[in-house]
Amino acid sequence: MKQTLQLKTSQHLALTPQLQQSIRLLQLSTLELHQEIEQVLSENPLLERLDDPLDRSVRLLADGAINSAPASTQAGEAPAAQGSGEEGGAPAEHGNGENGEAGGDSGEGGGSEAGEDWGEYGRSGSGGDDEDGRPQLEASPVTLREHLMEQVRLTCCAPRDCALVELVVDALDDNGYLEEPLEDIHARLPAELEIEFEELRMALALVQSMDPPGVGARSAAECLALQIRRMPGVPLVTRRMALVIVEKYLTWFAQREFNKLKKALDCDDEDLREAQAVIRQCNPHPGAAFASDVSDFVVPDVIVRRAKDGWSVQLNPEVMPRLRVNSLYASLMKQGKSETQLGAQLQEAKWLIKNMRQRFDTILRVAQAIVDRQRNFFSHGAVAMRPLVLREIADTLGLHESTISRVTTQKYMLTPHGMFELKYFFGSHVATEAGGEASSTAIRALIVQLTGAEDPKNPLSDSKIAEMLGEQGMVIARRTVAKYREALKIPPVSLRKSL
Repeated sequence: MKQTLQLKTSQHLALTPQLQQSIRLLQLSTLELHQEIEQVLSENPLLERLDDPLDRSVRLLADGAINSAPASTQAGEAPAAQGSGEEGGAPAEHGNGENGEAGGDSGEGGGSEAGEDWGEYGRSGSGGDDEDGRPQLEASPVTLREHLMEQVRLTCCAPRDCALVELVVDALDDNGYLEEPLEDIHARLPAELEIEFEELRMALALVQSMDPPGVGARSAAECLALQIRRMPGVPLVTRRMALVIVEKYLTWFAQREFNKLKKALDCDDEDLREAQAVIRQCNPHPGAAFASDVSDFVVPDVIVRRAKDGWSVQLNPEVMPRLRVNSLYASLMKQGKSETQLGAQLQEAKWLIKNMRQRFDTILRVAQAIVDRQRNFFSHGAVAMRPLVLREIADTLGLHESTISRVTTQKYMLTPHGMFELKYFFGSHVATEAGGEASSTAIRALIVQLTGAEDPKNPLSDSKIAEMLGEQGMVIARRTVAKYREALKIPPVSLRKSL
């Protein structure tokens, strides 16, 4: 077969680099967006950020003195209100197309005031107490091992005993339990040390006598028993009954088999209720209080407030970075003194500023459309949530469903009822007897209300909850109630029953 060259003309769709960047920025969370911006700032010298996160930080000079000048003055920049003709949050391009901004408010005075306060203190040296003028730094958290070893140092133990106690402490997990059997620990010790098993057992007993109560336990039953023995102000009969329950009948107690417990212990409801109150005061994870895990917090992208004509949505200025094109490089390019590479970087900076504006505008439009359709939720709570799908918002705004999905992922809204991800307002529906639809979110809220108001001695079963929802016109099966209840982490009826 003979090979030939042929020319063809055809049309096809392709994503431009600007459109690809716009899509990528739209699906990023707030944290990922700021990381992306920092990466671009380090690579593109024509782009600069006006809202420097370090503006309010204390800066030191070479000799160690506190620098009272604001960061913007050090960099030779004019204040934002003077250097640009724009105030407020919307990004814009100005300055013959060479400069632009993106982001929040133009207030730049906070860092200057903070710097002046520090400078006055450093120059005058006055102040009632030295501690008042120094920044308060958070102390590093004390770990469980450090807490236990500090108690070991206060005891009059021989060096050999302290070493064995430290060996046991090192074998504890984050909850304070000794998961590895003591026999295995003893078997790993070198024979030339001539350590008897009884010595290791005594070291474990010393650890179990330390604070917090229950540390060094090898099971949940032993952990609770250690705490009950050290609990002050408990009558002897109640203490003995509580110890018997946790050592022999802990499974029945966890499953709320109160009839079996009363028969095995030969006691009445009042005695069992007192023992139950003692056990509930115990902490099954004594070492968890020393965990160094820091809870993550979420910064909202939009804020919902009540207005005269309803509910309004505003962008959170704290998450809107303020960007602009560097005026020095822009002026050099205008005079024709720049290289070709700077031209490409200038175009990239303009694209980023424009796409940032488009990102926040899209988030605001989608959030406002959601609020317009879920007004009853903001007025009455989750029980008034209506069914909503992505297509409904997409058709209203003239956008694609994939765009709505990107906007509602990892974007959060601050409401009078709490913080919610935008996806929270979308959900499936359940048919009603009147031919309408009820949101699954509203049904979950009703299940929480029903279980919260139930009689603890006679809790509601899944079938009873389905029946009560049916009386309100919501046709829902028992297995659906069970699925929603498990998603809400509500225990089954057998575990919600109490004396």
